[in-house]
Amino acid sequence: MNTNNVSLTISAVRPEQYPAGELPEFAFAGRSNVGKSSLINKLLNRKSLARVSSTPGKTVTINFYNIDDTIHLVDLPGYGYAKRPRSEVEKWGRMMEDYLANRPQLVQTILLVDSRHKPTADDIQMAEWIRHYHDRIIVIATKLDKLKKSEIEPNLELIWQTLSLGEEDILVPFSTADDEGKITVWDMITMMLAGEWEE
Repeated sequence: MNTNNVSLTISAVRPEQYPAGELPEFAFAGRSNVGKSSLINKLLNRKSLARVSSTPGKTVTINFYNIDDTIHLVDLPGYGYAKRPRSEVEKWGRMMEDYLANRPQLVQTILLVDSRHKPTADDIQMAEWIRHYHDRIIVIATKLDKLKKSEIEPNLELIWQTLSLGEEDILVPFSTADDEGKITVWDMITMMLAGEWEE
């Protein structure tokens, strides 16, 4: 995938703002502050294309990143952050649900979880939703560099068991401190684009 030509197409809050056309979309979902923007920047070899915030819940739009007019990577609003008015949280939830359920360009929703912690009830719910609408669950375990080596295997096993992942599902350890997981994510996207995974 050519990442030399990338741009933010739009930060959308309504379906009519979503990009027109038929570019395949790969959406990243996860709790606030799980590292979606950092992951996108790492995948695209950028430092600040996707806005990284130290304030959880800052992303309130669906951000579409155009990759060489070939695909869109989609950064979804983070969930599970309580310090927002309930009305806002519900609005974001409806926006995400509408996108994930009704967007024909969406090829795969990818769930991000923090490798340091057991997945939350919100993470479990999102994993179940992904299983309902997609053929498999793809999970990226972020912030791997913040774990001790002795913690990695048991933490990944806890994520696998908590999310009830199966034979067709995939768990990718990922670190923005090095290239851990980066090639794997791009390989998966390339395979899905080529139709090399059975539906």
